[in-house]
Amino acid sequence: MNERLAKPEWLKVDLRTDPHYAELKQLMRRAVLHTVCEEARCPNIFECWNNRTATFMILGDTCTRACRFCAVKTGAPGGEVDMLEPARVALAAEQMHLQYVVVTSVARDDLEDGGASMFAATIRALRQRMKGIAVEVLIPDFMGNEAALKTVLEARPDVLNHNVETVERLTPKVRAKATYRRSLELLKRSKMHYPYIPTKSSIMVGLGETEEELIQTFRDLRDHEVDIVTIGQYLQPTRKHLPVLKYYHPDAFARLKEKALSFGFKHVEAGPLVRSSYHAHEQSASLKSAP
Repeated sequence: MNERLAKPEWLKVDLRTDPHYAELKQLMRRAVLHTVCEEARCPNIFECWNNRTATFMILGDTCTRACRFCAVKTGAPGGEVDMLEPARVALAAEQMHLQYVVVTSVARDDLEDGGASMFAATIRALRQRMKGIAVEVLIPDFMGNEAALKTVLEARPDVLNHNVETVERLTPKVRAKATYRRSLELLKRSKMHYPYIPTKSSIMVGLGETEEELIQTFRDLRDHEVDIVTIGQYLQPTRKHLPVLKYYHPDAFARLKEKALSFGFKHVEAGPLVRSSYHAHEQSASLKSAP
């Protein structure tokens, strides 16, 4: 059994909700939609939902991978895809009056394109329904399928996000079926095909990485032309998942932010409760995509 470290004071989350939170929860259930906010047990769910923002998770709620940091359900979806899901996401976003939408998914290695066509369909459905909306996509690695990546990029997302999650040494332990270098290559290929689309990635800390390894990760991401990086504290979702080996103080996150900025990122978000899509609209505000 994993021995848990005591959670420090700075990781306490305000659990207060208001009518906006309840309204959004009901909307998601009526539309038969999933959010990574719920499925991954994000600590910011109350803040984001109270502010009427959410990250939609398409392609169902069952992931074909079993990463040791993630609380999303794993299993075998059997190639099933709900072709009406993009339209439901667009309708929900309209009803929520969103101006910035983040779309992510479970890993769907059972699909030939890894679900890339559904990402593209969702981007287009959002744009058709809501003029001027900005769309960020947080995609899986598609097992290195370049055609799948191009399918997403051709739909012109405003930000292309793919998370390396952890340092290279820990990747085999943390991320199922993924490789650190494949993730870096995906981010680099995105810039090769569509250089004006900003790229973004995220790193968790507290899994046993060293400061030198984090600095090398910042260097690797910039060498692959990543524009935005987010850095947050790993939190163990259940006792079956990897334990937290270290809680970083907010001052440590401030130092990591300064170090990352020194490599030339256009934006760095760092803090104990920062997650990939936390304050995503603010992260991309200074980045300008082509029309």
